[in-house]
Amino acid sequence: MTILIDLIAGARPNFMKIAPLIRAIEQRRAEGGSLRYRLVHTGQHYDARMSGDFFAQLEIPEPDVNLEVGSDTQARQTAAIMMRYEELLLEQPSALCLVVGDVTSTMACAITAQKLHVPVAHVEAGIRSDDWAMPEEINRMVTDAISNWFFTTSETANTYLRQSGVEDERIFFVGNTMIDTLLHHRPRFAKPDFFKSLDLRDGAYFVTTLHRPTNVDKEGAFARLLAAIANGARNLPVIFPVHPRTAKTLKRLDAVPPNLHLVEPQPYLQFNYLVERAKAVITDSGGVTEEATVMGVPCMTLRDSTERPETVRVGTNELLGTDPAALAPAFDRLFAGGWKEGRIPEKWDGQAATRIVAALEGLLAGEAG
Repeated sequence: MTILIDLIAGARPNFMKIAPLIRAIEQRRAEGGSLRYRLVHTGQHYDARMSGDFFAQLEIPEPDVNLEVGSDTQARQTAAIMMRYEELLLEQPSALCLVVGDVTSTMACAITAQKLHVPVAHVEAGIRSDDWAMPEEINRMVTDAISNWFFTTSETANTYLRQSGVEDERIFFVGNTMIDTLLHHRPRFAKPDFFKSLDLRDGAYFVTTLHRPTNVDKEGAFARLLAAIANGARNLPVIFPVHPRTAKTLKRLDAVPPNLHLVEPQPYLQFNYLVERAKAVITDSGGVTEEATVMGVPCMTLRDSTERPETVRVGTNELLGTDPAALAPAFDRLFAGGWKEGRIPEKWDGQAATRIVAALEGLLAGEAG
């Protein structure tokens, strides 16, 4: 018996979460497993760097289907994804729609599948920031409201789902597929070209990533934030891979501090090489906090809330808020050797995808029976 499932991805982080699922399905297939996959790229985010090199780095095959939706307003993009995914399911039905994370594609494909009576599995279910100003929070809430099965990264997520009325038999605490990818590729991390030219030394530079509107959209606030980061670094280099949204505001600034080095967004292997060897990371990205936690790198998060509380409660991350004044005391503690040690959260062991595939085989075999 062969069971076809759709793996949905719409943006770079989705592919990082899907990659270990592809490996796990193919491994089980070689052992006689029943699942086969159709990799569906919605085209939600077009990124020139998401070319053959990106897929080669993560060992992902080219998508089986590209819906080629492209950028647009939230509502129009959602509608376009739903329309094109509906056409695919009507022409070539699948037994399951598996969505990951919290982008627009996650929500849109989940809705479309349910309306066509295709069950939905949500990987990274139950995550919440309690910040409705984030589009991702709305996407998570809607997706979890209509999913059949929930694959979670933490007991915090399990608790939220139970409190929302989800029965235990539909919740699977499996770990974190993003960490599966990190641990699988860690031996292959690659030094960026600029590492030598900038004279970077292990533990003697910082990495920062900033892209959230509250941090980067207003020139004055953004400039103050950059100044606080640069001052806190105490003349050590700060490597700043610049997100396209952030680049627009940077062009309007008169100058940036001299120890802040602006670089292009880095490929996966090069970016994590930088993070692994950094003295600390300053970020507003949820995914980076997870990776820093597993690699034991101190992490300062410039947000007022996080959907990954385990990185704060267990890991190396601290939630500082968006006030630049919070950075100085954090840097003081770091340089004084007072940063917390941190541990790796439960089941963040590189085996999440294996657990997911094993669970799905049992669930879908039961559905087929």
